Amino acid sequence: MERYSALVAELVRRADVVLKHPDIRVEEIVAMSSLCLPVETDRLLLRSFARGDLEGLSAYHTLPSMQRYTFSHTRDREQVAGALKTMCGHVSLQRPGDTLTLAMEDKQTAQLIGHISLHWSDATAGQGEVRFLINPRHSGQGFAGEALTALFDMAFDHFHIHRLFARCDGRNHHSIKLLQRLGMRLEAHYREHALFQGEWDEELHFAILDREWQRSSKVKELPRHRVA
Repeated sequence: MERYSALVAELVRRADVVLKHPDIRVEEIVAMSSLCLPVETDRLLLRSFARGDLEGLSAYHTLPSMQRYTFSHTRDREQVAGALKTMCGHVSLQRPGDTLTLAMEDKQTAQLIGHISLHWSDATAGQGEVRFLINPRHSGQGFAGEALTALFDMAFDHFHIHRLFARCDGRNHHSIKLLQRLGMRLEAHYREHALFQGEWDEELHFAILDREWQRSSKVKELPRHRVA
């Protein structure tokens, strides 16, 4: 009985999305809710967050050097715990406004070294926003690029996103170079658009279309569980 109740609830949810967004294709709605995790790359396991990730997340999320590049300021363990609770719920894209957040786990050490996320910002136009954050101790080793390559594959091939965009602080030169290496182009430069600790921020917007993305072979097939 529970199985049928869950099935009915899922059908109702999908029908609700169709009614609110009549231009979106049905196959896209199915794809949005059927991603199976974890996803494996050469060196990483991209998986959902769990409560046990608090220590690993705190190790980089509370660093003063990270605050400029995060949308939510988490300066202590309690605030990180709140952010982690939110991230644990980011396990699928079912409707516009949802976010999929994946922990980046080093397969060799089983350590949490960062995270990536895909935000479904618009259904009709197929728009998605990419965000990422990595522990500075593990930067410069190609982990972020490896994870984002897999995320781009998922966004375009699985979720049928038409256009991906990313926002980047003008001082974050490593991220700027990474986004450019991934084939994203600079589409906007917002000069002195906000104040951060008394200093003006510069924000850059990068984007790439599905037809422009060079598909990779980074994502390997693994036995995976379905994301509810």
